[in-house]
Amino acid sequence: MDRTTPVAHSEEIELYIRTYYSLLRSSGPVRVRSLEETHAAMKSSLHQQADSPEIDVSALVYCALRLPECIAETKLMVMGQMEAVFRRSGYDVEQWQTVRAKARRRKFYFDPDQGILAAFVASVSDIDDLIPCVTTLQIEWNKIHQKLGANELGRRLQTAANGDGYLPMDVLEEVRDALGLSSADFARLGQIWPGSLLSRNLQRAARSGLDLRILVLGSGLSDYRRSVQLWWRQIEEEAAALHLNERPIYFISSNVHSLINLVSGHAWELQEDLLEFVRRENPENLLAEYEKLAEDDVGSLANFLYYVARIYGGNANRIEQRAESIAEREKRVGLVRVSDPHYLDVEAQLVEINSLQRQWLDPRLRIFDDEEWGLLQQSDALLFNIDYPLGMAAYHIFSQVSTALDRILGVYILGKAATLNGRVGDVMLPNVVYDEHSRNSYLFRNCFTAQDVAPFLVYGTVFDNQKAVTVRGTILQNRNFMHVFYEEGYTDIEMEAGPYLSGIYEDIYPKRHPDNEIVNLFINAPYDIGLIHYASDTPISRRQTLLSKSLSYFGVDATYAASIAVLRRVLKQEAVRQRKLQRREERQNMPLVFDADGV
Repeated sequence: MDRTTPVAHSEEIELYIRTYYSLLRSSGPVRVRSLEETHAAMKSSLHQQADSPEIDVSALVYCALRLPECIAETKLMVMGQMEAVFRRSGYDVEQWQTVRAKARRRKFYFDPDQGILAAFVASVSDIDDLIPCVTTLQIEWNKIHQKLGANELGRRLQTAANGDGYLPMDVLEEVRDALGLSSADFARLGQIWPGSLLSRNLQRAARSGLDLRILVLGSGLSDYRRSVQLWWRQIEEEAAALHLNERPIYFISSNVHSLINLVSGHAWELQEDLLEFVRRENPENLLAEYEKLAEDDVGSLANFLYYVARIYGGNANRIEQRAESIAEREKRVGLVRVSDPHYLDVEAQLVEINSLQRQWLDPRLRIFDDEEWGLLQQSDALLFNIDYPLGMAAYHIFSQVSTALDRILGVYILGKAATLNGRVGDVMLPNVVYDEHSRNSYLFRNCFTAQDVAPFLVYGTVFDNQKAVTVRGTILQNRNFMHVFYEEGYTDIEMEAGPYLSGIYEDIYPKRHPDNEIVNLFINAPYDIGLIHYASDTPISRRQTLLSKSLSYFGVDATYAASIAVLRRVLKQEAVRQRKLQRREERQNMPLVFDADGV
């Protein structure tokens, strides 16, 4: 067998997946406890103590961050693609409370009276993400219940809280000892359950265990496609003035802040205010980081300002004061935001290249001479940027976009990944992707090399010519499974590249993507394909993740290095395209000259 095709097989993981999909076909709710045995048996690398009586704090923290806080009050979780799917089953979710998870972008609504949590799913990847997360959280919550519920301490917890809902420090110390946790691990619980929520959840856990039920509505493929079509319809309506179906686009899947920061110049306008804010309030100890910056390191200063601006703008008064200025700048760079689509929680941003303001660009993007900039001012192309979707939602979204738009000039994918041989903050550029969904190995020419990213990366290292594997879910992996890929030279684990490449295949070829084949996209790809992954986790070495550090400032370095590489590539490509169009027009307008023989 070709060495690009890994032979990875985990009967335990496959049994777990088959089990929950089989049970979720039921017309009635399924109890999560029916999944606990197969969940524990797969020995997930993120939940290695599932079958141990000891609390797996890392797994609990990981899943609690990806579920809303009301999960502790939830009795039934209902999944569906859009409001109409919930409504036809009797759930008027739009009348419920809107709730959010800290580390997963997903629409949730909660009915506290009935204890029902509605979760919106955009593809099967959301199911593959939610089911293991909920099961993990229930297992670990019930361990806490078992350690606190049947003793005198558990009974005392119910009345020990003071008037503001906090448990006294001596009681919390007793709880920590009873749970068998170190001071550091117990502090991590306080981070995911801040303020009095820690005390309330400990009281809840002592009082009762979790016995969640799950119900999936409208699980057909057509429901996922319909939700994406309605998402696209809203984008078309709000961007009607841009005439999307007539404009060539550069498709970018990244985030909602980096590209806009790089072209709007807003953080530079606020530079003095931002630095004074850091000196006065020192959020996240950023003053120490600012003092480390070299005076001539403009790139690191830019990244610093972009990060501080997000914290600074979190204050409601500041948002109101600056909203008009931000809106005006975004309007002047031709930006249209569709920031809260009704069906998918995936923001879309459209930027007219000919509206970009040269003086507002990030200094690292000011690489164009007057001739090139003049060519960009003639461009009719758009940057079409979306907030990166989860897993198979990427396939549905790209399929819709490529179907609806007339011409795509490039596809650039920027996202997080786990690395099997690097460090957090490193950047990986794959040119081979094995996709667990289609079981295809995709071979393609990545338009980015290490030299495109490395000059803008301070803390990490860039690795190009890498091999990536697209997994079905972050928890749906175990160490044996990962070692198989590692032995085959796969060092990059993520969730979107495979689905995007399947969509690209269908945009190039007149048929559906194949299954279980080696697919060569080198030959017929009519546009740029660029994949950039930055490492946010090291699952084999068990070094700290960005989340466990709670210092996402260090993630800014890789994010902006990748974003700059993307924008430099796009704008250079567009200048070349405009030059070709200009020369073609000149040739067409050139007068014909005949000799004496009429030739």
